[in-house]
Amino acid sequence: MVRPVVGIWLLCVFAWGQQLTPTWQDDVRRLAEAKDWTAAIAIVDREMARAPSDMDVRAWRARVLTWSGRLAEAESEYHDILASVPNDPDIWLGLGAVYSREGRSKESFAALDRAAELDPKRADIREARAGALRAFGFADQAKLEFDRDLAPSHAEGRAGPVSLHGEFRHELRVGVNADWFTFADANQDAGLTLISHWTTGWTTGVSADGYHRGGTAAEKVVASLTRKFPGWGALTVGGAAADDNGVIPKDEGFFDYDQGFRLHRTRFLRGLEIVYGQHWYWYSAARILTMNETTLFYLPRDWTWSLGLTGARSHFSRTGAEWRPSGMTRLGFPITSWDGRRLGGNVFFAVGTENFAQFDQIGEFSSQTYGGGWRLQLTGRQDVTGFAAYQRRSRDRAESSFGFTYGIRF
Repeated sequence: MVRPVVGIWLLCVFAWGQQLTPTWQDDVRRLAEAKDWTAAIAIVDREMARAPSDMDVRAWRARVLTWSGRLAEAESEYHDILASVPNDPDIWLGLGAVYSREGRSKESFAALDRAAELDPKRADIREARAGALRAFGFADQAKLEFDRDLAPSHAEGRAGPVSLHGEFRHELRVGVNADWFTFADANQDAGLTLISHWTTGWTTGVSADGYHRGGTAAEKVVASLTRKFPGWGALTVGGAAADDNGVIPKDEGFFDYDQGFRLHRTRFLRGLEIVYGQHWYWYSAARILTMNETTLFYLPRDWTWSLGLTGARSHFSRTGAEWRPSGMTRLGFPITSWDGRRLGGNVFFAVGTENFAQFDQIGEFSSQTYGGGWRLQLTGRQDVTGFAAYQRRSRDRAESSFGFTYGIRF
């Protein structure tokens, strides 16, 4: 009885030792984390010399070339592999990553779409496509892709360290706005916002805004937290506190629930997104509650159309509560693209919309607003947006507004 037990024990020790022995892929990952590209390529080249026809080894070489920034060589390697194995989704996924880092949006989306066609159930392919959408400035479409019911991703084991993927976790935006009135002095405001995507499930936002109106200055700080639930959308909660000086809300609280749906049986409508939110504004002499519902339709050729409804409950210290409705519609469309840059625009119309940022612009007028905007994607990291609007109010009053923001991702 002793010999069989000893034999089994020795077999277990041998198997355990085999599990502890690192593979050459582990060595490549370790060197990639240390950014020792020369040593990583040397290991892959050694394995290629042993098995020249092994496409998996060549795929690893293409990945290391991508991580090290040798994008032209990586692209050539991926094309050579596809000549032998044209239906491997991992190769198309890797080629899409190369195109994305080169700023070639059309080729990147085409490669990632091909990978998704070959393996529709792969979560990491959908995540890669969403990352490309976000990098090329299609934030709404990226959010729709992220909100889909995806299985747990296994991209790490295939593509290597997250830090090497080239995705941007943070976005810094700075903006300025101006309002001109036919019945009062002009207003200006400026703001700085930092959005951080810590994981695919958690996002934070922090902003600081300054207002100047009729010689009176006010400042506000806003913070928010977003949790994305696979298959169940995203929930955002937040609040704001201000040094109001009587011209902006003293405190605010809000939440939004966002759910996206991708449609497969219609060519006219690619998907839709529904957002519901509530926002509380506390002024020194008034309390405002708004309830908002917006539906965003994703149309062919990157067009979008949104419809929004808002119900606002105003309660002043010397009067009763009163509800007022308002609505808005917006049409977004691409304009042109060149050398990796993309220009898009939108037009919108709103009725009954009021500006709850200022105390004397709530609960006292009806209006119709006409306007439009544009967004220029300069690179995968930078973009500029702008807008202009004209508002006709009751009592023969009018307001003209314009503004722009600059964003950088890192």
